[in-house]
Amino acid sequence: MSTPVSTPTAFAALGVPADIDAGLAAAGFAAPFAIQTEAIPVAMKGHDVCGRARTGSGKTLAFGVPALARINKNAAPRFPHGLVLVPTRELALQVAEVLEPIAKACGMKVLAVYGGASRDKQIEELEKGVELIVATPLRLIDLMKANEVSLDKISVAILDEADRMADDGFTPQVEWVLRHVTGEHQTMLFSATLDGQVGHLVSRYLKNPVEVSVDSATDTVGTMRHLFLAVHKLDKDRLISAMAAGSGQTVVFCDTKRQCDRVERALLDLGANAAAIHGDLAQTSREKALKRFEKGEINILVATDVAARGIDIDDVSLVVHYEPPIDVKNYLHRSGRTARAGRDGWAVTLAEYNQHTTCRIIQRGLRLDIQPPIEVFSNDVRLADLRKFFPE
Repeated sequence: MSTPVSTPTAFAALGVPADIDAGLAAAGFAAPFAIQTEAIPVAMKGHDVCGRARTGSGKTLAFGVPALARINKNAAPRFPHGLVLVPTRELALQVAEVLEPIAKACGMKVLAVYGGASRDKQIEELEKGVELIVATPLRLIDLMKANEVSLDKISVAILDEADRMADDGFTPQVEWVLRHVTGEHQTMLFSATLDGQVGHLVSRYLKNPVEVSVDSATDTVGTMRHLFLAVHKLDKDRLISAMAAGSGQTVVFCDTKRQCDRVERALLDLGANAAAIHGDLAQTSREKALKRFEKGEINILVATDVAARGIDIDDVSLVVHYEPPIDVKNYLHRSGRTARAGRDGWAVTLAEYNQHTTCRIIQRGLRLDIQPPIEVFSNDVRLADLRKFFPE
């Protein structure tokens, strides 16, 4: 539960209207992060915005605050005024969850629209009138083709994590949606990178965009420390349990759904509080596991890459790669679950004897010192405090 803060907040100095500022205060937001300080004043003036920022830097408020400030209230049934397009259902839920209390304080509604949840309920809410929808591409297109929602009244359109939508092959669907935003509107795009297909979207759909960025890891994203451990296959689960006990909220990445389930069972047998999320689980089960993790009821989340794309939780202290990722980009996507919103974090890679070369490739790609993985067993006292692997 967020603790309310006094008004006006520091957001007011960025040109945020009093009612939006009151909503921010009620939700416990007292001061902006760097990306918010850069983006909000520009967006409030109506400029298209092209934002380069990593996950965990505070992008949601960077686009959500000006969007809520600029869209009109009292949306007609099926005609929202604002759209946030996101790559995953989990991210849709989390973005909506951040913006809902702010919108409510201003007399507006926010709705997450995504597959895997009741289509009829989403249609029912759209019929009541919703000012801002946060949607995944496929479910939104489905509802548009059925005339359950129209984008004709959209005045602010936002693409969040555009690079991930491109990576997941959604660029054609994103373009299809944007072509149906036919009225005069402002467009904002946020992405970790602005090249390739993302650059194409920027050049085609944004008009004279103002670029804002947070590139320094010390600005809003905490320090991430990288640790490569040489382990025995049969000792991995005990080792993870020992690390998580000392580190706090932990996300373990596995390559397959079957591996996820096996690691979850092993950790539970060891007495750890763990849950798995992957594509074969019902959406309600995944949401429940994420909620329990966010509340601290469980401290280990075992996930596949696809299921974890939407994890947007600031206090993940440790990311464990159960196997070394196949490339640096995959490593960074996984590791980006930690060291967020100014907090420090650890990315730990577990390497068996025949995987040390992969670790060197990752280290080279990250421009780290090339070091062999540190041999360790699950009874090593350093696992309770990972800082001990790097004595001052």
